[in-house]
Amino acid sequence: MTSLFITLEGIDGCGKTTQAALLADALSRAGVDVLSLREPGGVAISEKIRAILLDPANAEMGDTCELLLYEAARAQLVHQVIAPALAAGRTVVCDRFYDSTTAYQAYAAGLDPARVGAANELAVDGCHPDLTLVFELPVEEAARRAAVRNGSPDRVEAKGLAYQRRVAEGFRTIAAAEPGRVRLIDAAGTPDEVFARVLTVLRAAGLPAGTVGE
Repeated sequence: MTSLFITLEGIDGCGKTTQAALLADALSRAGVDVLSLREPGGVAISEKIRAILLDPANAEMGDTCELLLYEAARAQLVHQVIAPALAAGRTVVCDRFYDSTTAYQAYAAGLDPARVGAANELAVDGCHPDLTLVFELPVEEAARRAAVRNGSPDRVEAKGLAYQRRVAEGFRTIAAAEPGRVRLIDAAGTPDEVFARVLTVLRAAGLPAGTVGE
């Protein structure tokens, strides 16, 4: 199996982190050399930026500052880990990538999509996902799940349901614009039920899922 770059996206609380872990584990058990990462984070510098971004004490953070911090964390992760892993033939599964920035900072926060796109391109330096899975769940259910998981909301979750609805619409717009790369997945149901849909999408996309999940 050649290297693949698979990203998982969706609103906060949609279950993508659970699905990323299930996918990475299934690929590994099938004999794939897989690296599992999250954004923002994944390396020490990026994890420090993540802490700043999610800290509720930083409620006064401006939208442009937020954008640039996300891009800084991403640029370091790509430089230090993702690009070298793909060059070495490894498969990378990443919980969020630049589609989150487009959905959150452009569609939800209202920054100029062209400027956000240019910032994304600068950060990834030509490193693009082969497949992106967007998990769809009603924002009310996603917020309930996030509250159960986290207790008090982080800085992004605290922006409220209207913000998350704009994020969800942003992801749908991205999927409509790039149907060859971005696939929508119903995130309702148990983790195993959702993961069965993930495997169906992998195979329908023609990716070498092989014995994954069997």
